[in-house]
Amino acid sequence: METNPITNTYHDEVTYQITKTVSWNEPGLKIVRLRLISDVGFPRWDVSYCHGQLLSGEYCDVILPFDQLLKKQKINAQLITWARKENLYIKSTGIFDHISTFNG
Repeated sequence: METNPITNTYHDEVTYQITKTVSWNEPGLKIVRLRLISDVGFPRWDVSYCHGQLLSGEYCDVILPFDQLLKKQKINAQLITWARKENLYIKSTGIFDHISTFNG
């Protein structure tokens, strides 16, 4: 089962335009996609990738301080917990509107 699948043009518009990598606490960064994947019956989400857009409009890969979330439930709460450790106001990144999951 998949939530928030990519559009037909996502790779052309975003993925193929990426030229740099930044941390998730980069000032002004907006998250455009956080892709979480898992297997049916496995209790955790693995991070496949995270893409963002800088103030300049440039797309980038985003380095997260984790590569796996501990539970499939309460994704937002887990992201907030990680962000607080780094004094990041995560809601300002727009991440909650751009989470995509695939549980195959």
